Amino acid sequence: MSQLLEIENLTKFFGSVHANDQISLSVAPGEIVALLGENGAGKSTLVKSVFGLVKPDSGTIKVKGKEIPYGDTATAIANGVGMVHQHFQLVPVMTVTENLILGDEPTSTGFIKMRKARKDAEEISERFGLAVNPDAVIEDLPVGMAQRVEILKALRRDVSLLILDEPTAVLTPQETDELLEVLRNLAKKGVGVLFITHKLREVMAVADRVVVLRNGKLVGTTSPKESSEAKLAQMMVGREVVLDVEKDIAKPGQAALVVSEMSVLDDRKLEAVKAISFEVKSGEILGIAGVEGNGQRELVEAICGMRNRVSGSVRLLGSDLPNLNPKAAHQAGVSHIPEDREKHGLVSSYSIAENLVLNQYDESPFANGWLRNLSAVADNGAKLVSDFDIRTPSASLPASSLSGGNKQKTVVARELSQAKKVVIAAQPTRGVDVGSIEFIHKQLIAARDKGAAILLVSAELDEVLSLSDRIAVIYGGKIV
Repeated sequence: MSQLLEIENLTKFFGSVHANDQISLSVAPGEIVALLGENGAGKSTLVKSVFGLVKPDSGTIKVKGKEIPYGDTATAIANGVGMVHQHFQLVPVMTVTENLILGDEPTSTGFIKMRKARKDAEEISERFGLAVNPDAVIEDLPVGMAQRVEILKALRRDVSLLILDEPTAVLTPQETDELLEVLRNLAKKGVGVLFITHKLREVMAVADRVVVLRNGKLVGTTSPKESSEAKLAQMMVGREVVLDVEKDIAKPGQAALVVSEMSVLDDRKLEAVKAISFEVKSGEILGIAGVEGNGQRELVEAICGMRNRVSGSVRLLGSDLPNLNPKAAHQAGVSHIPEDREKHGLVSSYSIAENLVLNQYDESPFANGWLRNLSAVADNGAKLVSDFDIRTPSASLPASSLSGGNKQKTVVARELSQAKKVVIAAQPTRGVDVGSIEFIHKQLIAARDKGAAILLVSAELDEVLSLSDRIAVIYGGKIV
């Protein structure tokens, strides 16, 4: 069978970092190839090279037998290559419909036919089973919905090769299953699929072939029939990975976090959290399970002072936490791992070291009165980069230089290194590899065992079941 995509000896350096080292792989029409590897293994660099977003240093890329020039996205798209990006390429202030047609607007006598565009948006949303409101503004959507828009944007054009960079990182299990079915149907129609994921269940369920990268090199090719989740994890990390969480029985103390009759509005001014009450004790993990969009985001933001509580209270070790004051929540002893690391977890233009003290920049030892202690910031950065295995040549580089998973580890390192009394962990392992998931889970268990009260909010049901000591299920803004 002639190959749809052929990559030969692709090499790419970023300074002294060998992101891709002589990589060769192919994708046939109708074939689903999973691309696996640790965070920073070179997966995103490879697929961005195919889509023309990165210029390789050497090697060739052929689509349908035709060599694609380096760094030419327009040619890649013209040859039927579509890409779903890990970090959304959407315009926040535009609607879903406007984002879907951006760069390919249907026009008549110089005017954009918005009615037709909206109808097309509804039609493609229905055809691929990815329901989304065509009139919704992107910045008002939860990340799971924004991901749907990113996927529909790629599927809107007739693609022969679809590249997906962690497309399910922000989807619920049900949404993930729907997307996998979409991929199967596309493959039946002859579309080649190359997708990056850290979720080995998906690989076993849908991939025809599995390609594994490690430290920028291709270390193996296999198939789900010839492998297992444990073997794939070992290929990715280079050692045996414990996929099950190992923990001792919790020894809960007094109630550290008490939420009473709390109600919160969403961005549309509708009640998203409805008179909710619960408590988390010191030394335990309370998991919040539920399909995304049932008030989890508003609940977390209200506890952490990022969103207004219209009624009810939040108490930390007997003291009321003020409304709409993230700094006060931090000083009272709350650590917050946000669900959206790009929007609320990091300042991408700041250095990694500066991001690791974002909420402590004015505290000792990182400041002395009005003066910042830059050497203490640098020393802390170097220590946490080592302790939390953040893959970077230097903590002085900007956070934007990190892969998605290493950005997540940076946020986790900052929040868990502070030994706070309460940890609010929203989607703590979103977009990280199996080795890093194992590491982050161990850090959360260690924080619990040191007496922290941990509220875990995750769309990953396996994560909630394996980490939690107690579980609350949220539906329609209520604990059910």
